[in-house]
Amino acid sequence: MTIRKIVTNPNPVLRKKAMKVSNFDQDLLTLIDDMVETMRDAPGVGLAAPQIGVSQRVIVIEYAEDENKRPKLYAVINPEIVKPSQEKEFGIEGCLSFPGLVGEVERHLSVTVKGQNRFGKPIKMKTSGWLARIFQHEIDHLDGILYPDLATRVWQPTEEELAEIVD
Repeated sequence: MTIRKIVTNPNPVLRKKAMKVSNFDQDLLTLIDDMVETMRDAPGVGLAAPQIGVSQRVIVIEYAEDENKRPKLYAVINPEIVKPSQEKEFGIEGCLSFPGLVGEVERHLSVTVKGQNRFGKPIKMKTSGWLARIFQHEIDHLDGILYPDLATRVWQPTEEELAEIVD
């Protein structure tokens, strides 16, 4: 596994719509492993392939709903939101491609996501809370949408604020 360089705004790859993955091969497995390693090293809770300069529809997320539980790792290929909740809420987000900044973004409280696992098998999951927010954030990356595009405001947080923020 290799830690890859995270690209930052205004790199044009962040604004491109990522290509659908059709080859579930060793190169894809290596990409996923490298993304997980890079996300953990950053550290972050989510990473989309365009954030490491790869314009493919691949995301990885590692998040624990409860601080006392071990985080669950998700690697989703060609993810899409198939059912967003009507209910929305504002929350503060950060992004590894916008170091040192955060923004207040309105997101759906829950989303059903479908895609494929690392071997091409179809998967579908209902997510809620922060996990749903992370999925929405990472899937937006695949469409060239960045959180400042959706934010009501963007600012440089204090150290205390930064300690409580999820990417």
